[in-house]
Amino acid sequence: MTTALKRRRGHTRLSANNQVTLPKAVVDALGLEPGAELRVEARDGEVALVPVEDLLARRRRLLDSIDDRFRGLYPPGYLDELRDQWG
Repeated sequence: MTTALKRRRGHTRLSANNQVTLPKAVVDALGLEPGAELRVEARDGEVALVPVEDLLARRRRLLDSIDDRFRGLYPPGYLDELRDQWG
């Protein structure tokens, strides 16, 4: 029979398979979801997990920001009226 080891809040252990479980508070604070890709870096004797931004999500945000700049440029319905004139 194995006994469960108590862990301090915010701490984790390296498993025999070189895996760690991230504390829920950290996952929530970073807005991570299952399947999120993380890059592992060694920085001055510390381990850093850096979220890797999804390229598609980044492109989507870029397009949304462009769309926001043009939103409100024409009054509602103006472009539909203009298209009707062509048609």
